[in-house]
Amino acid sequence: QVQLVESGGGLVQAGGSLRLSCAASGRTFSSYAMGWFRQAPGKEREFVASINWGGGRTYYTDSVKGRFTISRDNAKNTVYLQMNSLKPEDMAVYYCAGAAKPWGGSSRASSEYAYWGQGTQVTVSS
Repeated sequence: QVQLVESGGGLVQAGGSLRLSCAASGRTFSSYAMGWFRQAPGKEREFVASINWGGGRTYYTDSVKGRFTISRDNAKNTVYLQMNSLKPEDMAVYYCAGAAKPWGGSSRASSEYAYWGQGTQVTVSS
C-alpha cells in the first residue's frame, strides 16, 4: 500500500528555517503530483504547496510565496518543503499528500489527493 512518511519538523525561532521531507513508497512516485498541507490548532487544513509529477510546475499559497520552496527527487521517492523566514503563523502540523491520479498537474484541492502522511509538527517561537 502507499505510505507517506514525513520528517524534519521541530521547534525554530521566528526567522529561522526548516526542511521537511516526505518519503513515499508503494507506487511509482514519479507519476504523481505531491502536495503539502498544514493544520493549525482550531483551524481547517489548508493548502501550502504542490508540485506536479515531473517537478516542473509548482504552486504556493500566497502567504508562503517567496519563503517556501517545494521540490522533489524522483530517484529518492521524496518530496521536500524548504521553509525559510518562518513566522509564528506558520506553526502547524504539516502533512504530505499524494495525488489520487497519475500524470496530473499539481492541485490546491485536498480532494485531489488520496494519500496522506501522519504529519509533522512545526513550532515557531516568536
